[in-house]
Amino acid sequence: MADAARRRMTPEEFFHWQEGQDEPFELVDGVPVPKHRMMTGASVQHDRVTVNVIITLGNQLRGSGCRPTTDDVSLRTSITTIRRPDVTVECGELVYDTHESREPRLVVEVASPSTTTVDRTVKLEEYKRHPTLRYILLLETVAPVALLYRREAESWQPELFEGLDAVIDLPELGASLALAEVYGGLAFPPRITDAMR
Repeated sequence: MADAARRRMTPEEFFHWQEGQDEPFELVDGVPVPKHRMMTGASVQHDRVTVNVIITLGNQLRGSGCRPTTDDVSLRTSITTIRRPDVTVECGELVYDTHESREPRLVVEVASPSTTTVDRTVKLEEYKRHPTLRYILLLETVAPVALLYRREAESWQPELFEGLDAVIDLPELGASLALAEVYGGLAFPPRITDAMR
């Protein structure tokens, strides 16, 4: 890693180099950065939410030509930057032996304390510039809260969803995400305002 960190890489060099590594990296302005350095490992809540999203979308999208992918599949956000969203919905033709998404429609980032700031600022702006993306979904793990950015013409409109009764409609995918399913298997402490009632 030390040698790689001292020089910038093209995306093609990065993908070739990544094959020899034991952990996933992102390419940030041409420099490889361990994904888990930014995350310091995924929590049980992070993992559960990610798996629930993949299962829920996978079941709904079967046979549609779109499919969810894990963070093993990368997303090129510029000529020098490769990201690894927690979940991506890819709607392009299935291309074998590729490392990156070709026609993503949705990216999902599941919050962790060490990545929330980057996810909601730097990565969000990078994702907004991607020409085929229609949805960017940011999911919390400490409470059933989701922030969806929906592309409308040339702008992005944010929508906040709170509580296990909320349902996120994704009409361009022909799918939806019920927060009860996204957060299935997790328990949350009552909020202070709820406890005071």
